[in-house]
Amino acid sequence: MKKPGHRRRWVRGGVLAVMLAVTALVVPNSAVNATGSALVKIKHAEGAETSPDVVWILALGSDARRGQSVTRSRADAIQLVGINTKTNAATSIGIPRDSWVGIPGHGSNRINSALYYGGPELMADAVQGLVGIEPDYVMVTSFWGLTRMVDAIGGIHVDSKYAFSDPYLRKDGFKVGRQELFGGGALAFSRIRKDLPGGDFDRSANQQRTLRGIHEKVRAEASSPGFLVSGAFSVLENMETSVPPDELFQLGRMVAAVRANRITNCVVPGSTANIGGASVVLPSTSTARRYGDDARKDAVLSRC
Repeated sequence: MKKPGHRRRWVRGGVLAVMLAVTALVVPNSAVNATGSALVKIKHAEGAETSPDVVWILALGSDARRGQSVTRSRADAIQLVGINTKTNAATSIGIPRDSWVGIPGHGSNRINSALYYGGPELMADAVQGLVGIEPDYVMVTSFWGLTRMVDAIGGIHVDSKYAFSDPYLRKDGFKVGRQELFGGGALAFSRIRKDLPGGDFDRSANQQRTLRGIHEKVRAEASSPGFLVSGAFSVLENMETSVPPDELFQLGRMVAAVRANRITNCVVPGSTANIGGASVVLPSTSTARRYGDDARKDAVLSRC
């Protein structure tokens, strides 16, 4: 039986903004409606190993289409983000969506199916089973939610490691190096995998580059008077959540105050395989656990 864990200490200054979904916390009037985003607080099991200085948020991009539930569709992007409220360090552990893992109560399947089977709570359980860290919150956003959020902050800049394209998502593609993207471009940059040399692994790394771009823009705007307060109330109006306004405001402060030079990223590695006629990723469970053990106490990854 799960019980609420100890109350975390919110420290002035906070931390991270490297998360796709949490942008909604700090972008006033982001036009993300209740069917496009959700923020769920996870209750910890009694005795769970946690740090009073680190907050973990599982940021998910749902592949829900219009009219479908974003919290009961498969996850297209999976990033476990840690925020150290004492040092302003932050980290993001990317998990390829096709990772073949155990889904509590549903046998083995791609990890992104956990959202479909049991919503944010089951997704949190599946990620904990792989990495060894249970998130404090799960943030879910839709394709159109990400597009609107990026447009709402006036676009972002990303640094692409590869030149790649997709005939359906981005025919003209992306170049190597720094480039400006608006909503549709940011979505395509985060979703394309077939033209990338590392497939699902490189896609996850691109999602982290998108998060960095969002962080840069949000940090630049956060000092504007009323920005965070307006963002917190915008969430209450436009997002499905039971998190109270003061807690949303504190999350927003953390997002805005993160220091770019204290962000570390890694993607869980693995190999590809065919199971039941479907292409899947066999994640390195030992490396995933090493990432979790490395970052659990201070939200810092020493190496990938």
